[in-house]
Amino acid sequence: MSICRQVLMRPSVLRYGLFASRSYSSTTDADMVVIGAGPGGYVAAIKAAQLGMKTVCIEKGATLGGTCLNVGCIPSKAMLNNSHYYHMAKHGDLSSRGIEVTPTLNLDKMLKAKETAVKGLTGGIAMLFKANKVGHINGHGTITGPNQVTVKKADGSTEVVNARNILVASGSEVTPFPGIEIDEEQIVSSTGALSLKQVPKKMVVIGAGVIGLELGSVWQRLGAEVTAVEFLGHVGGMGIDMEVSKLFQRTLKKQGMNFQMNTKVTGAKKVDGQIVVSVENAKDGKTQDLDCDVLLVSIGRRPYTANLGLENVGLSLDNRGRIPVNDRYQSSVPSIYAIGDVIAGPMLAHKAEDEGIICVEGIAGGPVHLDYNCIPSVVYTHPEVAWVGKPEEQLKEEGIAYKVGKFPFIANSRAKTNNDVDGFVKVLGDKETDRLLGVHIIGANAGEMIAEATLAMEYGASCEDIARVCHPHPTLSEAFREANLQAYCGKAINNV
Repeated sequence: MSICRQVLMRPSVLRYGLFASRSYSSTTDADMVVIGAGPGGYVAAIKAAQLGMKTVCIEKGATLGGTCLNVGCIPSKAMLNNSHYYHMAKHGDLSSRGIEVTPTLNLDKMLKAKETAVKGLTGGIAMLFKANKVGHINGHGTITGPNQVTVKKADGSTEVVNARNILVASGSEVTPFPGIEIDEEQIVSSTGALSLKQVPKKMVVIGAGVIGLELGSVWQRLGAEVTAVEFLGHVGGMGIDMEVSKLFQRTLKKQGMNFQMNTKVTGAKKVDGQIVVSVENAKDGKTQDLDCDVLLVSIGRRPYTANLGLENVGLSLDNRGRIPVNDRYQSSVPSIYAIGDVIAGPMLAHKAEDEGIICVEGIAGGPVHLDYNCIPSVVYTHPEVAWVGKPEEQLKEEGIAYKVGKFPFIANSRAKTNNDVDGFVKVLGDKETDRLLGVHIIGANAGEMIAEATLAMEYGASCEDIARVCHPHPTLSEAFREANLQAYCGKAINNV
């Protein structure tokens, strides 16, 4: 076997740049052009550059980072974290710990802290681009050929980028509610809900999924009376385990959030400075009007695939506006790839990041594999909710014989010392093989704990494997070990 072929077959050697220069044409400006600088796009661009590709990233927004960093994941977590501290001080949790304070909300300062975090992270991406020699063009990218993207800039000028490969990572946008016009002041999407100038007296949230619950809980903690209207019969969105969902709703209700389940919104209008939201019970048809100062529309997101020029290359979309791709993230046009929210799968930043890295590694000749059963989900309320793998309902539906291991945080020593005992860890294992099939956590720091469960599932661990791994004491992670111990042998150590 030739040395050249040995290098090409070696999985650990990604060598796109090694041979790419041999076939450059005079009209080629880049090896890779990425449309979108969100979590999937900017990570893919950096990885492509690290693998030797001349890379250009096109972003229509004024700053890098996409929805996630600018008006999504990052600013919402800043507000969730800081509003939680305020809630602890306001409602006696700090007092019960021996910390006597009289809190006053400075909303402007809280919003500024959010903006500081966003500015630091978006600026950090610009530095990473510079360090990795990733080209950045600010403007709206339109595909004008299988190997060409035309960028329209803010000043009206255009720039043409010719590239061997095009990666669409344009992300998603808020799904509009028919008949309800968002003004981002009184009727807001998640974007407007992160920048309200004052705490509303009453807020109605359309949708009790992840976004609705997170942002609704922010303003509820800060003093708003919040009512979430949900068409489904459970909170937390798709994929959540129903046992977790029920406790989740009870816990949020105990904190002060109101719910109207199995209820659909039929319309909303402004009346004398207020908003009147008309709802109808999906079961008995009973109608009702809810009044509020602010209406948050959070019924989900849709792929941002409009105005990208996909029709210019004959690239069609599926019935949900997504770009169909193969297992290498390649579309029906061989030179065009797509990742993240514009393709099938959960709309999660970390999913897009993994796809971006794996996609460009595949283009460079590396292996392509991503286990979508091992993509964790987190709701960053308090308590947090996190899961990975299959919920109990899905295992029943698929006829898979399983066993359950459960451990409550009230029996966990660290949760006791933290005076934060709401929730439990629930693991689902294969009844015959003991292999871990799913993990569902509701409790403090669930979002951090789920990483261990994801790693275990990725490597095909059994419940016994996890039960026999030494965990530090006292930590919340011991609850994960105890749940696996119960699933493996039927008995936990520290729970009756």
